[in-house]
Amino acid sequence: QVQLVESGGGLVQPGGSLRLSCAASVGISSFINMGWYRQAPGKQRELVAVFGRDGSTNYADSVKGRFTISRDSAKNTVYLQMNSLKPEDTAVYFCNALGIRGGIYWGQGTQVTVSL
Repeated sequence: QVQLVESGGGLVQPGGSLRLSCAASVGISSFINMGWYRQAPGKQRELVAVFGRDGSTNYADSVKGRFTISRDSAKNTVYLQMNSLKPEDTAVYFCNALGIRGGIYWGQGTQVTVSL
């Protein structure tokens, strides 16, 4: 059973930074892609940033230049460094992975709140 466990959310002021972590229970090289989504109240879940199996990355336009996705294969962990945070970044952030056999896995989510 694949498990994804997020950590690192919290309350931060506008302009601040947070780093989210997603630890997988299996080697992350076994995933086709792995990344982060977010869901704000009353809105649909949206892609934030994702790693492809070849190491390519894709970002939502709204976070380009502010967020950086990275990974540590030795720790089976993917990170999301979030800088210059804005109130509109407030959401529950979910780790997501797509397995090579088509399984889709989600973490439990971690709350990020950007507010004075």
